[in-house]
Amino acid sequence: MFKRMLIMLIAVGVVLGGVFGFKAFVGMKIKEAMAGMANMPQTVSTITAVRTDWQERIEAVGTLRAVRGADLSLETSGVVEEINFQSGDEVEEGKLLLRLRDTDENAKLKALEAMERLYGLTYERNLKLSKTQAVSQAVVDSDRANLDNFKAQVAQQKAMLDKKSLRAPFAGKLGLRQVDLGQYLPAGTVITTLQALSPIFVDFYLPQQALNQVKVGQDVVAEVDTYPERRFTGKITAISPKIEATTRNIQVRATIENADKALLPGMHVTVQVSVGKPQSLVTLPQTAISYNPYGNLVYLVDSKGKGADGKDQLVAEQTFVTLGATRGDQVAVLKGVEPGQVVVTAGQMKLRNGIPVAVNNAVQPTNDPQPQPVDR
Repeated sequence: MFKRMLIMLIAVGVVLGGVFGFKAFVGMKIKEAMAGMANMPQTVSTITAVRTDWQERIEAVGTLRAVRGADLSLETSGVVEEINFQSGDEVEEGKLLLRLRDTDENAKLKALEAMERLYGLTYERNLKLSKTQAVSQAVVDSDRANLDNFKAQVAQQKAMLDKKSLRAPFAGKLGLRQVDLGQYLPAGTVITTLQALSPIFVDFYLPQQALNQVKVGQDVVAEVDTYPERRFTGKITAISPKIEATTRNIQVRATIENADKALLPGMHVTVQVSVGKPQSLVTLPQTAISYNPYGNLVYLVDSKGKGADGKDQLVAEQTFVTLGATRGDQVAVLKGVEPGQVVVTAGQMKLRNGIPVAVNNAVQPTNDPQPQPVDR
């Protein structure tokens, strides 16, 4: 009985020892594997920090406005008798665009001109007779008054006749024709639009804090999504003398040469105003920055000497940075990175202080100060 109990205890001990031994062996191997993985180099891409000229800019959203633009209409009503333009025509100042039927007005003008000539002759004749005292001065004065009256009526009728015709008030490009021949037009009906497109204004608003940074004559750059590859340059030509009470913004107007007339009134544009003098700052791609509530940081790549294989042992070192303004894909670094230091631009999520890294720059994040959207 005792012998069988002893054999059972020995068997149980062997089984338990095997189980615990196997678990200890597995745990040891897992620790060795984890330690090996911790020392495996993590692949990252890098860039060497350099100084570049950095021009501080203020960005705003603006709207294009024609230097001269108007919706053309007539002060009087009538039937369209003549149309002398087509939609989209380029016209010179003073060109006759449209005429309403003016038969009655012309007839009345001729009658008034006839009376003007009659009273002119009467006045001249009586003026000569008055010198021989054949006609009294009262008759001459009455003739003169009648002549002046008809001259005024002729001028009034000519003005009314002119209102039957529409002429281009300035040179520019016409819009779409909104009326047809023979159509009755009530007074004030829009016939077409006329826009002078070169140069062109861009109106935009800036916060009142920027008032001491902008002045007339400063350069501006405008971008419009219609032409993503183009940048239109101009200068500030006017600054409003008052601040908008509701928004605390100030209205600024710039003038852009628009020789090819690519820009049209009403377009939405993004405006950049260059302020201050260019500075030499360290710039990095924005992807190199790890943004955190407790501070922004980057990973620098440092060499810890040669390894057994004769290659440099590269490790990642964490450092906090002070950032400035952004420009496209770039960000200015005011403190924390010096020119010549190698900075990690991709792969930071798997890094920590002192971890080995392997550099692979086959693919680099974008680093363009003026990126353009591209359809892929």
